[in-house]
Amino acid sequence: MNIQETIDCIRTWGEAKGITGPQAKGTPAAQLVKLQEEVSELELAWTENDKGEMIDAIGDCTVVLILLSELLDLKYEYCVETAYEVIALRKGAMVNGQFVKEAK
Repeated sequence: MNIQETIDCIRTWGEAKGITGPQAKGTPAAQLVKLQEEVSELELAWTENDKGEMIDAIGDCTVVLILLSELLDLKYEYCVETAYEVIALRKGAMVNGQFVKEAK
């Protein structure tokens, strides 16, 4: 399965579970809380150096972002493409292990 097929399956799953779609009971606020939970799980997995849990948490964060974008009537792919178009041209430097963009 390629990434686009996986994203489409996640959308179908979200509708089937009633998170998104015409019968949506999910809310952007609830998805943001869920995203915070998943990021916390990722942080814990990282501190414990648990690669399996890191993979799971990154995947879970991605699922939540896809469903959140659906609830906001945004295309996840467009959001990612738009972000890349911005960062591709960004200039800056690595500072303490983090890329810091150049001030305008």
